[in-house]
Amino acid sequence: MKELRAKEVILSLISSIEKKTAVLPKPIKIMEVCGTHTMTLHRFGLKEMLSGAGIEMLSGPGCPVCITPNSYHEAAIDLITRRQHLILTTFGDMTRVPTSKGSLQNAVPAPESLIKIVYSPFESIEVARQNPDKEVVFFGVGFETTIPAIALAVKTAFRERLRNYSVLSALWIIPPPLRAILDSPEVGIQGFLYPGHVSAIIGLRPYRFVAEEYGIPGSVAGFEPGDMLLGVSAVLDQIRNERPSVSNEYARVVRPDGNPQARDIMEEMLEPKDAVWRGLGLIPKSGLKIKAKYRSIDAEHKHKLSLIHKDSDTEGCRCGEVLRGKIAPPECGLFARRCKPDSPYGPCMVSFEGACLAYHKYGRR
Repeated sequence: MKELRAKEVILSLISSIEKKTAVLPKPIKIMEVCGTHTMTLHRFGLKEMLSGAGIEMLSGPGCPVCITPNSYHEAAIDLITRRQHLILTTFGDMTRVPTSKGSLQNAVPAPESLIKIVYSPFESIEVARQNPDKEVVFFGVGFETTIPAIALAVKTAFRERLRNYSVLSALWIIPPPLRAILDSPEVGIQGFLYPGHVSAIIGLRPYRFVAEEYGIPGSVAGFEPGDMLLGVSAVLDQIRNERPSVSNEYARVVRPDGNPQARDIMEEMLEPKDAVWRGLGLIPKSGLKIKAKYRSIDAEHKHKLSLIHKDSDTEGCRCGEVLRGKIAPPECGLFARRCKPDSPYGPCMVSFEGACLAYHKYGRR
């Protein structure tokens, strides 16, 4: 790991990248899909280094908290404020997302109800076991990285017949929105850095359509500075050689076929659905829902929740445009003025993986 952060290694990789871009038209636009990549870019000063080499890095939709429409948050707020004897469990970032109804953090629970932050789906299962007299709803959000654990929690609750447990699922899969981004004329992307953790589950095959149908190169990259620069370098090689593909620069973690066992549990418990993404709209087969067989664990069905999808951003917030790479966070009029980490106007300033938080924390130094 130390080598992947060593100054001499980083400068050597930047020098190599500069030589490769010297013969290419500039700027070269590469989207880092994952929010953790965005954080690494800013934390280690890579964005400006790459900019000096003629590469414009664009933030993508790789933050599940960010892309979840407000309708899910508002349904959770309605549930906890109107339903008595209920425990709503969720991850910490999900409580801070602002909506027209406020946020879960500021919601006043109904009598004998409460909100509890958990660190895993199975912690929410334990809450249900310990509180048989209360309904427990897990507000679960995630990409392929965390979806297998949520699917296993659903299976566990169904097998144990936990009648007081259900899941409000906001589950998204990464490849479909890449097609939506490429079909948009706004951005003009010339390469992708694919997310390492998601790829550890799904492997390389799901990205091949990007190279085969759109002629756009890409590489799977890890999250150390050296990892990202190796990924960028691999994309440049594909551009120079006019041979787009999906290269794996994170082979110490990602196998070509991913994690079959994790995919099996997803396939067993969940099925594809058309889903609305903040900033990208309705994308066919881009989400997952609990199969009808396990509907007793589906909070949307069990509690008759109404998810009305509408314009997701609060007034003045341009998080949706950030997520599809149209603008950088500083181009939003609220950024670092009315919208700050301690008073966010949108989820891109809430989540650790949010582009706005990354820019605010590191990009202004």
